[in-house]
Amino acid sequence: MNTLQGRVADSVGNWVDRNAPSAVKPYLRLSRFDRPIGAWLLLLPCWWSAALAAVAAGWPLPNVWHLMLFFVGAFVMRGAGCTWNDIADHDIDKRVERTRSRPIAAGQVTLSQALAYAILQSLVGFLALVQFNGFAIATGIASLGIVALYPFMKRFTYWPQSVLGLAFSWGALMGWACALGRLDLAPVLLYLGSIAWVIGYDTIYAHQDRADDLFAGVMSTALLFGERTKPMLVLFYGLAVSLIGLAGLAAGAGFWFGVGLAAFAAHLGWQIATVDIADTANCLMRFRSNRDAGLLLFAGLVLDAAL
Repeated sequence: MNTLQGRVADSVGNWVDRNAPSAVKPYLRLSRFDRPIGAWLLLLPCWWSAALAAVAAGWPLPNVWHLMLFFVGAFVMRGAGCTWNDIADHDIDKRVERTRSRPIAAGQVTLSQALAYAILQSLVGFLALVQFNGFAIATGIASLGIVALYPFMKRFTYWPQSVLGLAFSWGALMGWACALGRLDLAPVLLYLGSIAWVIGYDTIYAHQDRADDLFAGVMSTALLFGERTKPMLVLFYGLAVSLIGLAGLAAGAGFWFGVGLAAFAAHLGWQIATVDIADTANCLMRFRSNRDAGLLLFAGLVLDAAL
């Protein structure tokens, strides 16, 4: 049997294609477990916030149990979000070359099966959420409306990336809320900075689909910015670095946070300098590299708490 049967066009040679049982492959692909970068990008603001809370509280490390729960929650909730996105977009996905091989669009999973799977993943995420304090639980639940709305935004606005930013950056509030049971200026600034970061990197990602999006009649910042993409990346990445820097100051962060922030900024600068919006492989590589950028910032925050 061909182990690559039913593979998704823009994700090949991964562990799901090679090793997963055939019966579960479509569900793993719905969750994007063959492409974990999105889960990492959802996770990183959670880890930043937890580490920033440790700096503010004078703890030598962020709460390791919280970091583990965020890891589980990010992967299952990103999977639930992607499943919901594919349910909402199944008609559009059939008309887009890069997405027509997704499990629902390709007929490997029915809409009712996908919905049941999304609910199952959400329940696992809820079990992780209820390990935290009551304020954090309420904060987490408050994000669900944004997550539900996101898949439909591309039909109505050229700024769906901003709504994605609202959803994917929510962890910047959660880490602090879970650690300290409240919100302060520092996590709000971190949240705003993360939104700007998401708009930047998802604009790069959206350049892979410009022609197909035009054909399908959906909108994105990639279409809106066009040849002005690099100046707009300077704007949004610059806002991200500035706002995250202010978040660190508000939390009392010091030298090692500054080192991590400088490394983060340098990585974003490299993306801007080297991205080629006409080259889909280049865009995908620059997009994926944001995991490394985010880990550099996290390392700086952890060192600042420890040292």
